[in-house]
Amino acid sequence: MTVDTGLAALPSRLEHFPISIFGVTMGLFGLALALHACGVAGASSAVGWSAFAVMVFLAAMYLLKALRHPESVAAEWHHPVRLAFFPATAISLLLFATFLRDQNPAAANIVWIIGASAQAVFTLVVVTTWISHRSFGPGQLSPAWFIPAVGNVVVPLAGVPLGHLEASWYFFSVGIVFWIVLLTLVFNRLIFHDPLPGKLRPTLVILIAPPAVAFLAWIQLSDGAVDAPARLLLNIGYFFTALVAIQVPALLRLPFALPFWALSFPLAAMTTASFRFAALDGSAPHRVIGWTLLALLILTIAALTVRTIRAVVARQICLPE
Repeated sequence: MTVDTGLAALPSRLEHFPISIFGVTMGLFGLALALHACGVAGASSAVGWSAFAVMVFLAAMYLLKALRHPESVAAEWHHPVRLAFFPATAISLLLFATFLRDQNPAAANIVWIIGASAQAVFTLVVVTTWISHRSFGPGQLSPAWFIPAVGNVVVPLAGVPLGHLEASWYFFSVGIVFWIVLLTLVFNRLIFHDPLPGKLRPTLVILIAPPAVAFLAWIQLSDGAVDAPARLLLNIGYFFTALVAIQVPALLRLPFALPFWALSFPLAAMTTASFRFAALDGSAPHRVIGWTLLALLILTIAALTVRTIRAVVARQICLPE
């Protein structure tokens, strides 16, 4: 007779601890930055440090997985979809540096250097994998592919204020080029091939993130100028937000899975972009949009947190697929 305990189940569940879970920290840091952008400093600090605690916990769990189940980590690295989520670890560090830059610039600078270095390596390695001898089919392409390369546009958010102007231009340039390339490929896949499988449908929301974050990065690089490129990026972000909003009813009918956290960071980026534009241009409508998106963001992250806790208690995540 075998007694099923949580401890007995830990090894097998740890083996299936997914790299995509770092979407949680991206979403929480995104909420902290959105709250900061609207002027709610206390709440922003509380959420930001909570996000840091979650990031440390998740990093410790994934490191433990790497030590105990290196073959499982290798399998994720060689998976055409899960590979795209590895740079979420570096992006989480960059978002933490952005959150930390006003409170402790010296510490933020160290975190930024680590995050930017990791992002540079991930970009080169992942893109090399994409163009290597391995063949990828249209069915393996999803908006999650934006994360490794387009994630570079996150770097200037803290990089410019911390004095890394030229490095920030490098990352921004790489991110913008790959956004255009991957946007073309992703839309080709969405229009001319089979629909995304259920668990990847929430990654459609990632379409919002590149223009929204690129707007915030451009504002940093152009010293706060609300010029034509800034307006172009912001309005592209609004278009994708409206496009994704139409898909939300269908997404809500899907069973919960960790990729649903992909809903959080893009919405947070668009919220922050709206508040930032309103602050620079004095636009009341954009401030209203910002508050509306912030309310949706808070509800989304609250719902995702509750669903995730329920899934953990019911042992519905960290399972083999």
